[in-house]
Amino acid sequence: MRKLIVSALAACALSAPVHASEPWDPDYEPPRMADGTPDMQGIWTNASITVLERPDGIDKLILSDIEALALEQGTFEGFGVLEDMEPTDPDAPALAKGDSSIRGAGGYNSFWVDFGNKVGRIDGQARSSWVVDPENGKLPWSSEGAMTFMQIGARMTQNFDDPEVRPAAERCTIGFGSTGGPPMINVLYNNHYQIVQSPETVAILVEMNHNTRLVRMNDEHRPGALRGWLGDSIGRWEGDTLVVNTTNFHPDAGVRGAIRHRFYLSPEAKVEERFTLKSDDEIFYEFYVDDPSVYTQVWKGEMPLRRAEGPIYEYACHEANYSLPNILAGARRQEAEAAGN
Repeated sequence: MRKLIVSALAACALSAPVHASEPWDPDYEPPRMADGTPDMQGIWTNASITVLERPDGIDKLILSDIEALALEQGTFEGFGVLEDMEPTDPDAPALAKGDSSIRGAGGYNSFWVDFGNKVGRIDGQARSSWVVDPENGKLPWSSEGAMTFMQIGARMTQNFDDPEVRPAAERCTIGFGSTGGPPMINVLYNNHYQIVQSPETVAILVEMNHNTRLVRMNDEHRPGALRGWLGDSIGRWEGDTLVVNTTNFHPDAGVRGAIRHRFYLSPEAKVEERFTLKSDDEIFYEFYVDDPSVYTQVWKGEMPLRRAEGPIYEYACHEANYSLPNILAGARRQEAEAAGN
C-alpha cells in the first residue's frame, strides 16, 4: 500500500492539473465574445489516465471513486513512475534486434512522460474510456478495416526507402496518436491546445508539432483533392455548442498510433466534433467518427478539455533528432552488406 501511495504522489508531481470532480452546474452561463458566442479562448489540456478504449477487465463506463483510484495507481505502477526516474544511462548498450523497449539506449525515462494523474470525469463521473458508443468501449472494427490498418501500418514501419514512406509523426509532420485529430486524443505528453476565436474562423493550435487547425465558420468543404494533414474543417454554432465537421484527410495521416491506443481513419472519413463550455475551466468535447470502410458503425467519444496554464512551448521535434536519417542510413548499410559491399 505504501508503494502505491508513493507512486501516486510521484505521478501527481509530474503531471497535468487535476481533473475537476464536481458535477456541472446546469445554470452555468458562459462568457461571451462580442458576437454573442461562447468565449472558449485559452489553453486547454486533455491529459488523463483515461484512454480511448476501455481497458480489458473493466466492464463498465462509469467508475466509482475507489475504482478510479485503483485505475490511477495501477497506471502509475505499470509505467514504472518511480523505477524509471533515474537518468538514462549514456553508456547503455544498443537494444537487441526485436526489442521494442523504450528504456534502452536512446529511450527516455519517466521525466518526459506527462499523461495526467487522474481518471477523466464527465459531469463529475469517472470514465473508464472515452468511447461511449459502442457500449463496450471498444472500437467497432470491420474485418476489412482491421486488415487495411495492419497493411498500411506495416508498409509505413517496415519500408526504409525514403522519408516520405515513414510515419507522419516520425517525420515531425503531425503529432502521433491523433493528438491533433480530429478527433483529438490524449497521448503520453504534450496534450495542450490553444483556441483562438473570431466570427469567421476558430483556430486550434496543437502543442505536438505545433500544427494549427483552422475551422472555417459557416463554409463548405473544399474539393476532395485538397487534403490537409488535419483534414478540412468547417464549423457552425448550434446554440452555445460549436459543431465542427471534418473530412478530406491526408492519406499519410490515417494511422493514428500511440502507446496507449491505435486506430485508423480513411481519407474519406467524416468526423463531427462538438465543443460545449460547461464551466469557466472545462469544455465538454464530443466526437463522432463515421468511416464505413473501416468500422461497422459510427462510433462516439466523450472527453473533458480542462483549462491549463500557459504558455505552450515550442515542440521542436527535429531539434537534435537524428533518428530519421539514421534509420534510412541503417537500411542502406544493411543493403550494402547483403550485396557483399
